[in-house]
Amino acid sequence: MKKENLTSLTKGKTTKTIAFQGGAYSLVATALVLAILILCNVLAEALPASLTRYDISASKLCSITSNTKVVVNALEEDVTIYWIVQSGEEDQVIETLLSKYDSLSDHITVVKKNPDVYPTFAEQYTDETVQNNSLVVECGDRSRFIGYDDIYLQETDLYSYTYTTSFDGEGAITSAIDYVVTEDLPRLYILEGHGEQELPQNFQEQIEKENIETESLSLLTVDEIPENADALLIYQPSSDLSQEEVEMLDEYTRSGGKLLVMAGPTRESSLENLYSLLEQYGVETSEGILVEGDRTRYTGYPYILLPEMQEHDITSSLIEENYYPNMPISQGMWLEEENDAVTVLMTTSEQSFNKAAGYNLTTYEKEDGDLEGPFAVALAVDCGNEGQMVWFSSASFLEDMYNALSSGSNSDLAMNSLSYLLGESEAMAIRSKSLNYNYLSITDSTASFLKVLMIGVFPLGYLGVGVWVILRRRRNQNEAC
Repeated sequence: MKKENLTSLTKGKTTKTIAFQGGAYSLVATALVLAILILCNVLAEALPASLTRYDISASKLCSITSNTKVVVNALEEDVTIYWIVQSGEEDQVIETLLSKYDSLSDHITVVKKNPDVYPTFAEQYTDETVQNNSLVVECGDRSRFIGYDDIYLQETDLYSYTYTTSFDGEGAITSAIDYVVTEDLPRLYILEGHGEQELPQNFQEQIEKENIETESLSLLTVDEIPENADALLIYQPSSDLSQEEVEMLDEYTRSGGKLLVMAGPTRESSLENLYSLLEQYGVETSEGILVEGDRTRYTGYPYILLPEMQEHDITSSLIEENYYPNMPISQGMWLEEENDAVTVLMTTSEQSFNKAAGYNLTTYEKEDGDLEGPFAVALAVDCGNEGQMVWFSSASFLEDMYNALSSGSNSDLAMNSLSYLLGESEAMAIRSKSLNYNYLSITDSTASFLKVLMIGVFPLGYLGVGVWVILRRRRNQNEAC
């Protein structure tokens, strides 16, 4: 009996020893794991934001596009981004975006300036009222102020009469960086003297955002187009140019000049002289307004064309993103025979036709005298000696109503054309990112069904599975004993 008691006692001590050793091992392992986790967190905190923060938002608010990387990777000077914000009022989206810029290049430094500590700091850069989360981008003597309203944009929806909000943080910051490090900005001359319409505000803002300086020009008061003109724009003239002006434009483009034309049908007269610039390249034009007969190739009315885009530096980004620019109130253009100097950018369908009556048309049906399609409504022309023209046979496509109808792709198309002519295709405008959400509408019966599933069926199902697992384990333990 004593021997058995001693054996039992020895076994008890051994069990306690093993349990103690196991507990000590678990404690050491837990402490080791915690130490590793703390070390990993410290190391992760030291890593750049580009490696530790991932943008999983639908609109990719904090993602950096290739356009920005091109600008930032080319930096040779130091750029400072001052973030004007009170402590505790930091916008998390802006903070994440700034950290991405900071990690992209050693030439970029982000400095936070609390207006409570530095109340007069922003006054040296702007006279505007400075809101929290505004920015100043500076390089040497050049700087640009980016207000909070320039980052979060609000626009009126012409169809729903509501406001749409978009985030333009990347576009504003990248544009500012490009501006402060560039001394010689491209200069765009805008033709006047023929009843030209004022550029739509949306397009003007994009030109400014691309750091392109603009200046008006009348060919009637000069002997030649200024040498510092990087490009010339003709927008929606209501009367024709003189033969002398056309000859000046021809000489300009053949000598390496860049010309962007947006000219459609006019109410009172034709633009015969202006369009004669295209004749020497084998391009014919028609008088009137194009009408689309294919219902899938127009929107709203048959004169608001949805032309097919051809692959080109100007159109490729829009094709990739499945945008559909529209060309309202267009004039027809076509090539009599193939010409390597002319690239067709946008075409109508074979069911389209030209209404010779123009603005006096009374029907959208084809009549006698109406020319049959297809037609080109946008062209790119190589004039030799590096001279180029991009030609749209519609000017109305930049108007706010038609631009909104295309989700802004009309102005992007025009901006891409201008960037192409200036040789800055890599820095084409960065689109702002919508913050509006699309809501899913469901019926009351569907809502009730989903409630029953989420509140009743699924929880009871999980509970049943848990009970079954517990009972099965107990039965297995009893069988083992």
